[in-house]
Amino acid sequence: MAARCLLYYITDRSQFLGDERARRRALLAKVAEAGRARVDYIQLREKDLSARELEMLARDALSAVRNSTPLRTENRKLRTGLLINSRTDVALAAGADGVHLRADDVAPHEVRQALEVSAQQPLTTDHFLVVASCHTAPDVFHAESEKADFAVFAPVFEKLVFEKKDTPGTQPTGLDALREACRAKIPVLALGGVTIENAASCLNAGAAGVAGIRLFQENKIEEVVRALRAL
Repeated sequence: MAARCLLYYITDRSQFLGDERARRRALLAKVAEAGRARVDYIQLREKDLSARELEMLARDALSAVRNSTPLRTENRKLRTGLLINSRTDVALAAGADGVHLRADDVAPHEVRQALEVSAQQPLTTDHFLVVASCHTAPDVFHAESEKADFAVFAPVFEKLVFEKKDTPGTQPTGLDALREACRAKIPVLALGGVTIENAASCLNAGAAGVAGIRLFQENKIEEVVRALRAL
């Protein structure tokens, strides 16, 4: 039996219409929708917020996820996990499930070391997740050696430009590079231009699942989940 396709929703409230209050409401509604649809992970990637603002949004997002998840359980593997972009301190303060590290961020083992001496121990009953962004196969192998739980490999089909529109983006790697990255022993999720139509090619290349912003924010998440879980 084929392994269950892991699904990873990356948030971007700037894509929603309206003022800041309206965008936050729309984002939290989408987070709740992802929880109801049993998306595996949500990465709260709102880089423009201060630590305090991000923590407040993270707490609201956690409530949205946990109140909407059909199966309420303390077992992290059976519910949607919330990860905070880059800020381990915010993840701990908010009680999130883990942190997503940028390619130029601190190493996963440094996060593990910080957790050992932190006054704020993870509030999850299981394992505090450390996820790594990777752009090459060697990046993934390094993340594996650093004890990352899994890697998000990007961009597979299109260049990634997460910042201003005039910022040069990372060029697409293609399926061959993804296939090489998936030789690592940690799960690898494909990101960058992934759609319902091309997701199967990522899984066939060895990816454990797929990640995306528009894939989830611009579609009904329940329909996306149903289609991708059928692959």
